[in-house]
Amino acid sequence: MSNQGAPFSQGSAETGETVASFTQYEGAQKAVSALIAAEVPAKEIAIVGAGLRSIERITGRLGYATAARSGAINGLMLGVLFSFIFVLGAPTVQIQAFVGVLLVGIAIGMLLNILMFSIVRRRRDYASVMQVVADHYEVKVAPTSVHRARAALGTAPTVARPASAAPRSDAPPRYGERITPGTPSPQTPPVEGPATPGSQPGQDDARA
Repeated sequence: MSNQGAPFSQGSAETGETVASFTQYEGAQKAVSALIAAEVPAKEIAIVGAGLRSIERITGRLGYATAARSGAINGLMLGVLFSFIFVLGAPTVQIQAFVGVLLVGIAIGMLLNILMFSIVRRRRDYASVMQVVADHYEVKVAPTSVHRARAALGTAPTVARPASAAPRSDAPPRYGERITPGTPSPQTPPVEGPATPGSQPGQDDARA
């Protein structure tokens, strides 16, 4: 089966761009629902779990009694299946045959489970459930729909405005500006008066 024409190729999730990131899988699911509601093509969306790790949760200790009980439940289900097949093949069969098939199924299930436990009990004498979890989940979208996806989720990048220049400390205070007490006011450079006609620099010093 060919993947030509699909927006994501093999390893497709890595070819898209991240539009949102969540610590819980439920958050990623809600984001995907919002993208689909915004008419982003579903085939261009992927959820990528990053930091995958497996967790094995121990549910209990195994023993012959536990193995027999588990085998009996499995055998009962198997017996019910064979009983229905037997009844469909011979509708006039008596109820005793139906019960007998159930009992045989339970016995076979118990026997097989006890036999299997006796083989593996030296390596594993406990029951567990394996689970794969991720540190966080990223919602990725194909490049052709990135702008629409970011607009739908409100994660469009904002353009940073340049910071305004700080006012010079040596500028005189403007009208209405409050000056903090104890702060030295900026000094205004002295304005020299017009020179007296006919006078030259240094004459007053010479007369003195």
